[in-house]
Amino acid sequence: MQATATVLVYSDDSNTREQVRLATGRRPAPDVPVVEFVECATPAAVLKELDKGGIDVCVLDGEAVPMGGMGMCRQIKDEVFRCPPVLLLIARPQDAWLATWSRAEAAVALPVEPVEFAGALASLLRQRHLQSA
Repeated sequence: MQATATVLVYSDDSNTREQVRLATGRRPAPDVPVVEFVECATPAAVLKELDKGGIDVCVLDGEAVPMGGMGMCRQIKDEVFRCPPVLLLIARPQDAWLATWSRAEAAVALPVEPVEFAGALASLLRQRHLQSA
């Protein structure tokens, strides 16, 4: 297994990005790599980082402004070759169907609940590892 995993976090809200970092800790589960974060506050920054490559999972804030994470997810799934899996942060559990529309692999409700979030992120990291093996 790789030594580290790179997680892109997109939100215009620094508090949301901090919630993601704190919920993840050094690693979301013992059987996944240590996580390094790439933080983005704008859609352009997300696209730039994805163009560079090396991102294992994207965490996108569905409530981000000017472009929400759902629209961002849909765009990157269409435009980025071998797009990493996406964990979408949604405002309400009832919005899960919108996460499906955006083609996100997982969704959790805001505010970030550490155990639920870490479990969802660890699952996506495991899937990514299996795909690259």
